[in-house]
Amino acid sequence: MKFNPSAWPINNRTSIYVLTIIITLIGLISYINLPKEQFPEVKFPKIIVQTINPGTSPENMENLVSKPIEKQLKNITGIKKVTSNSFQDFSVVIAEFNTDVKVEKAKKDVQDGVDKAKSDPNGLPKNLPNEPEVKDIDVSEFPIRFVNISGNYDVNRLEEYADRIKDKIESLKEIKRVDKVGGLDREIQINVDLFSMQAAELSFRDIQNAIAYENIEATPGVVKVDGEQRIISVKKVFKSAEEIGNVVIKNPRGATLYLKDIAQVVDSYKEQESFARLNTKNVITLNIIKASGKNLIDASEKIDDIIKEMKGKELPKDLSVVVTGDQSDKTKTTLHDLINTIIIGFVLVTFILMFFMGTTNALFVALSVPLSCAIAFMVLPSIGFTLNMIVLFSFLLALGIVVDDAIVVIENSHRIFHDEDIPIKEAVTKATGEVFIPVLSGTITTLLPFIPLAFWKGVIGSFMFYLPITLIITLLASLLVAYIINPVFAVDFMKKEEYDGKQKIRWSKGTSITSIIFIMLGILMHVFGAHGFANFVLFILGMFLLNKFVLVKIIHSFQTKVWPRVVSAYLQLLSWALNHRGISLATVFFLFVLSIVLIRFSPPKTVTFPTSEPNFTYVYLTMPEGTDQVKTNETLKQLEVKVFQALDIDPATNKSNPLVTSVISNVKVGATDQKSGEIGDYPNRGKITISFVPFEQRHGKSTQALLDKVRENVKGIAGTQITVDKESSGPPTAKPILIEITGENLDTLISTSKKLKNYLDNKQIAGVEELKSDFQANKPEIIFDISRSRMNVEGISTGMITQDLRTAMFGMEISRFKDANDDYPITLRLNKDQRNNIDIVKNINMTYRDMAMGGAIRQVPIGSFVDLKYGNTYGGIKRQDEKRIITLSSNVLSTSNANEVVQAIQNEIDQYNTPAGVNIKMGGEQEEQKESGIFLMTALGISFVMIFLVLIIQFNSFSRTVIIMSEIFLSITGVLLGIWIFNMDFVVIMTGIGIVALAGIVVRNGILLIEFADLKLAEGLAPREALMEAGRTRMTPVVLTASATILGLVPLAVGLNMDFALLFQTGNPHIFFGGDNVAFWGPLSWTMIFGLGFATILTLIIVPVMMLMALNRKQKILNALKK
Repeated sequence: MKFNPSAWPINNRTSIYVLTIIITLIGLISYINLPKEQFPEVKFPKIIVQTINPGTSPENMENLVSKPIEKQLKNITGIKKVTSNSFQDFSVVIAEFNTDVKVEKAKKDVQDGVDKAKSDPNGLPKNLPNEPEVKDIDVSEFPIRFVNISGNYDVNRLEEYADRIKDKIESLKEIKRVDKVGGLDREIQINVDLFSMQAAELSFRDIQNAIAYENIEATPGVVKVDGEQRIISVKKVFKSAEEIGNVVIKNPRGATLYLKDIAQVVDSYKEQESFARLNTKNVITLNIIKASGKNLIDASEKIDDIIKEMKGKELPKDLSVVVTGDQSDKTKTTLHDLINTIIIGFVLVTFILMFFMGTTNALFVALSVPLSCAIAFMVLPSIGFTLNMIVLFSFLLALGIVVDDAIVVIENSHRIFHDEDIPIKEAVTKATGEVFIPVLSGTITTLLPFIPLAFWKGVIGSFMFYLPITLIITLLASLLVAYIINPVFAVDFMKKEEYDGKQKIRWSKGTSITSIIFIMLGILMHVFGAHGFANFVLFILGMFLLNKFVLVKIIHSFQTKVWPRVVSAYLQLLSWALNHRGISLATVFFLFVLSIVLIRFSPPKTVTFPTSEPNFTYVYLTMPEGTDQVKTNETLKQLEVKVFQALDIDPATNKSNPLVTSVISNVKVGATDQKSGEIGDYPNRGKITISFVPFEQRHGKSTQALLDKVRENVKGIAGTQITVDKESSGPPTAKPILIEITGENLDTLISTSKKLKNYLDNKQIAGVEELKSDFQANKPEIIFDISRSRMNVEGISTGMITQDLRTAMFGMEISRFKDANDDYPITLRLNKDQRNNIDIVKNINMTYRDMAMGGAIRQVPIGSFVDLKYGNTYGGIKRQDEKRIITLSSNVLSTSNANEVVQAIQNEIDQYNTPAGVNIKMGGEQEEQKESGIFLMTALGISFVMIFLVLIIQFNSFSRTVIIMSEIFLSITGVLLGIWIFNMDFVVIMTGIGIVALAGIVVRNGILLIEFADLKLAEGLAPREALMEAGRTRMTPVVLTASATILGLVPLAVGLNMDFALLFQTGNPHIFFGGDNVAFWGPLSWTMIFGLGFATILTLIIVPVMMLMALNRKQKILNALKK
């Protein structure tokens, strides 16, 4: 007796109906509560170690700090790469781990490595002023939106409003932090007049001590009074800048004077460290960073609520609060379009099923889609998945696959019920038991190729991880639905024929009752304002009546006239192919070879990840090392003018571009290019962010053309490096052109990088935007060359000089000033005019008491034992995996093929005379592409082996297994021919995943056909007749399963978008073609369509041909053995 999992459900149908309702409700609740985002959050742990050692050159920082830390980190388990940057006074070591390493473990391992470097006798210096700081950096963090605040208010008031908004937003659990750009930080400044201070024979230390000892809030102790312990409190803190100015200071001779006599004390702001502008207007910008795993859309909606509430109650009416760069808009659009695409695919699949199986049976099958998805939604939260475009596309891809099991079960049940004239319960039980093994093995072989994809390492693997896991869960769910739920519906609702072609269809009492109920429900919904739902109810009624009076006739005509003719034509073709087996096979193999030849000698454009029209364009500005933020800001203003010219925008006259929503500029904070691997805030960096309107509002106009125009227009600002790029359309990747020059001798590396850059620039390789070096050799410096012998005679140390210079120039926080809201630094430094005058700075007096002269007060100018030297130094020294490295990088112009450009560069590098001790290699995106290509080939090989084992176990036949397996290779013919004929890009990641996924899908129908042929052979039919009968019987499910999968993908492949909610609410479906989803998923969809379409022909024609050849050969061998 065959195992039949449907037997118990068929006999306990009430329990199954209850279970179905529970699954639907829990699945719906899980869907609503799933966090939603555009892309999955990919965490690839980066741990940084920051070490400060004042007065140390970049080369010494490299040798004393960076190298010892690198030595301890390089052998940590799971480490992928160790890089370091050694700058003047500080070092940054970055440990990048594999994506399967937990951030907490990575951070602990790095901390342990740093501790070893500290304890090693040859490790870190023992006199570091501060411990190395170990912290994790989430490179997937990016602002989800910008809140820009401006108005006709003084700086203090604007800061207050910005801080209030910032605090409210940061209180949300969905928000990790809010970075403020363009604001000013309050401080109490003590700006000392050097000449007055020196005339009074005072030093910075005297002022520091006087302030520190007068600004005290403390509890010195406890005293007992009348049996009670009372705390003694001292609360004498400064209340104003004027009070600080009135502090009395005594000089070493005992003379007293007020601080205000030698310094200006002002309640002011720190020098502005960052700048922000919106459409050339100065603003304070809040960059909002979402917490990991939280719902992006919910976070944005809550922020909108906060701003709306604050505008109504707390903020002035004329204060401008503008939100720009809202990532939730793009996320909503992406998810909205994908969900509507799934609905379109579902409608198309249901429609095609109706013609083959009738309306009732088609609905049975179609129900497997939402039910399978509901089960998947129940599982996804438990494994930490969010609802993103990868997960939603997985459901779209599964749309046509999950119905396959239900199609086979329901089609077989209907065939037996109709042909054998047995009770429905017996027919369904027999049908499900008959196809259980082929359906089970078909499902297993379909999901097997996705298992290796779940073990894809690296950033791209982590990004795509959601695809195979979601598909595996959904496919397993579809198997449960097909054998537990679908048979129950079939037993209760399946009919032999919905319409026999003879009976006259009448308007019955049941039709009247149904119509009245639906009409009343629709009217009621309209009354309560639910117009969209009301129209949907009336639409369902319309479809019910259309099916009852029209569609059943069309379907009956198709099933009794059209489809039998198609089957007859197919059987004639199959008969011819079985009689001309050699020609049939030769034709297929000829197409296979032809496809390879065409791709080899006329290759399509190859890209790693699909690209789309930009939604954001970024213009990155890099000034020479040593440039302060004020100078960078001035240059960025010049750059803005060029950008606005390229965009044909004039803020002065309010002239706008309908494609552009905003142009934001910022300096220092958030101005680094993530593709370059930079982390941190740099005063010599600026960034302009151009936001475009959504795709459907562009009306065919290209934002890529605007990007190209901006790229061309921003050239020509001397002394700058300018890069123009767009947002990533997939996981974060490196620059497409990245040349790594490694070695030990820094001078040789510098020379080689310059010569190589000039060499490649002179070659004028088409497609290269502009090669840029990450090495800065021209950071200006003034060296205070101290004569230790002269200095020590005076009893002065290098540390004393360094501390006074640092206080004079940078300033020193000597205490804190508190008000009702917050506390602020009290900073001591020279006044601005004096600290920016090197002649004055070098003559700062070192005031001290000379004990060798009886404690006499002495003042010695620093210049008496210091020689000044002007020059340039390295901006920093970069190392990677314990070798010094300089990189040359560039983007590829949109009109060029990145692979061809990189290959042209590689050809030139091969011709370049590389000096001894220097290694030059190409890295970046192309290296990742190569790694991904190798993995996908490996995954295909592993899938092949696993499918082979399943088929061997099922059929216990080598020939049958080989025949079915041949479909995998031959189906690639359809993919290659489709790409070549329609001149499509070969997208390494998406096309590769599509080919791997095809491996399981294409063998499924082959299993169905051969398994049925074996059944007929066992009944005694001759091989040819058995195969003809298998073709006739299995043609319908084979065509149906293939058509369902293809139709499910067609809307996304062609970029068809329509809004069903808007359709029922307003009557306007808002149909358009294109968008980000089709750009991203189109290559994978077409791969599946081309491959599966060709594989269906193989299954119906070539598989029977090869099967007959194998059976005839086997018979010949048996006959020969008998003789």
